[in-house]
Amino acid sequence: MLNLVHLWGIFLGTVIGLLPIINPLAAAPTFLAITEGDSDARRREQARKGCLYMVSILVSFLIGGTFIMNFFGISIPGLRIAGGILMTGIGMSMLAAHKTTEEDREEREAARKKVDVSFSPLAMPMLSGPGSIAVTLGFTSLASDWTDYGAIIAGIVVVAFITYLVLRLAGRIVTFIGPVGMNAMTKIMGFLIMCIGVQFVVNGILGIATDPELLRGIKAALAH
Repeated sequence: MLNLVHLWGIFLGTVIGLLPIINPLAAAPTFLAITEGDSDARRREQARKGCLYMVSILVSFLIGGTFIMNFFGISIPGLRIAGGILMTGIGMSMLAAHKTTEEDREEREAARKKVDVSFSPLAMPMLSGPGSIAVTLGFTSLASDWTDYGAIIAGIVVVAFITYLVLRLAGRIVTFIGPVGMNAMTKIMGFLIMCIGVQFVVNGILGIATDPELLRGIKAALAH
């Protein structure tokens, strides 16, 4: 009985901890913007694949993330900075998007159909970004055996399912927005994504600057 309560607590903690970080409601407008011009079927496919990639990424970091980051010497601030740079680039490209002629529009839509956004930028870094990866890595301290890991993975799957439902329903909004509204949304979301990316970089730099080992090293250097 106690073990079931413990597992249920880990499961709920995973869902409650990850859902606000991933925030599918906030990701839905961006998903509509980066899949502008796609059919409903393709949007569903991109959402499904993106959520599956998200589960794979988070579970991979849950199981082997600590070892991988220690092996390559990657820190959480470094992860935030890298993710922030990637998101900033995505935001800048969305801000720079423009359509001039009908021929350009046809070429851009044809090119868009060949682009798979399910892994990047949807799964990484929008859904499984530095924040959700950091939270997932923190769950490893709660796991003592394989059943605990199973409860955490179950929580990740539930969050992915909720995210998929939100993204799938978001596709219906496109018919009410229209091309002008989608273009405006693309610009707005591009700016917001760029701001979030810059903030990730700032948080990463602050994380490095406030690292206790670094501060001790500076104090020791000043002492001499």
